[in-house]
Amino acid sequence: MDNTSRLITTTDELEHALNILCEFNVVAIDTEFIRESTYYPQLCLIQLAAGDHYFAVDPQSDMIELTALFEMMTNKDILKVFHAGRQDIEIFVHLTGNIPDPIFDTQIAAMVIGLGDQAGYDKLVQHYLNIELDKSSRFTDWSARPLSERQLEYALDDVIHLAKIYPIIHDELYRSNRLEWLDDDISALTQMSVYKPNPDDAWKRLKVRSHKPDFLNRLKFLASWREQRAIAKNMPKNRIIRDETLIDIAGTNPKNVAKFQSIRGFPGGSTGKLVPEILKTLAEAEKSPRESWPKIRNDYRRDKAPAATLELLRVLLKHITEAENIAPKLLASAEELEALARDDNADIKLLKGWRRELFGNIALQLKSGEIALTLRNNKLELIYPEKD
Repeated sequence: MDNTSRLITTTDELEHALNILCEFNVVAIDTEFIRESTYYPQLCLIQLAAGDHYFAVDPQSDMIELTALFEMMTNKDILKVFHAGRQDIEIFVHLTGNIPDPIFDTQIAAMVIGLGDQAGYDKLVQHYLNIELDKSSRFTDWSARPLSERQLEYALDDVIHLAKIYPIIHDELYRSNRLEWLDDDISALTQMSVYKPNPDDAWKRLKVRSHKPDFLNRLKFLASWREQRAIAKNMPKNRIIRDETLIDIAGTNPKNVAKFQSIRGFPGGSTGKLVPEILKTLAEAEKSPRESWPKIRNDYRRDKAPAATLELLRVLLKHITEAENIAPKLLASAEELEALARDDNADIKLLKGWRRELFGNIALQLKSGEIALTLRNNKLELIYPEKD
């Protein structure tokens, strides 16, 4: 590791590095960040690699301007390769308002070729390069300076090996005619809604038992208020109010300060500074027209999937994913299997594109009785009708 023995801390150094990287049409990218005390991730380090060149960029330096780097992130002629890149991409979206494009994610690619549902980077490095990664710096405080040589080596390993893995995994996908299988999931990473969620949808990410419309409406207003406050103050949502406490407030619907005394975990007790805002939010929820109240989520009010059909589809999924060497989670989620068990015309990815060709059509035939599953010599087999 001789060409990055220290951080790139100036604009001139960064431009020199980018001049080298932009000679390539593929650049591996990773970031180090912290977000324990903030809503948005705090960028601490950017690692870049292409060919035999690799660089670590210090975004915390007062002597560096990152504009040229951000421009490279949207250069259509350069493919940006990440591993499990959602959080890395989120950082660039927050800083620039733009989604890196085009992109490739090796974790998604690993699912397509059967390396597991969410294969870690270390697993890919071991599988393709037979290298055991040093994990000693995994819990580094990346905001602290100076960074040691060992910390830099750990960070740079994330892109040095990634740059070597990409052509191998790409070639494997090409030879197996599976490159297009990535399209939907890669495309999902390029949707702005993924990185800028609507506060009015924040309630949907909370786990609740009550499905009463008035409760869900209060929860919707409270969750939206908390989300907006967290964004405005750039602090974690649970630092404002924990999920469980927010749900308790929505359930008890306190009408005055005294009522907050019975709510476990409320910050600052009944005299907490948040009480007036919460009471105002609850009042707004109560005044909202009923037709605007959240509908009970589909997964709550739907008919229960036929148990035997669902179990049969699970067996079929295991059979096909093992035969095709593909991660089950990529092919079908549990929710999609349940939807298919209930409805042959469900609007799900499983009944579209390559997923339908690989699994959906067979599943529909199995449901209709056109084909059957049998166990022969301790192995599952599909039985098709004999042709005349």
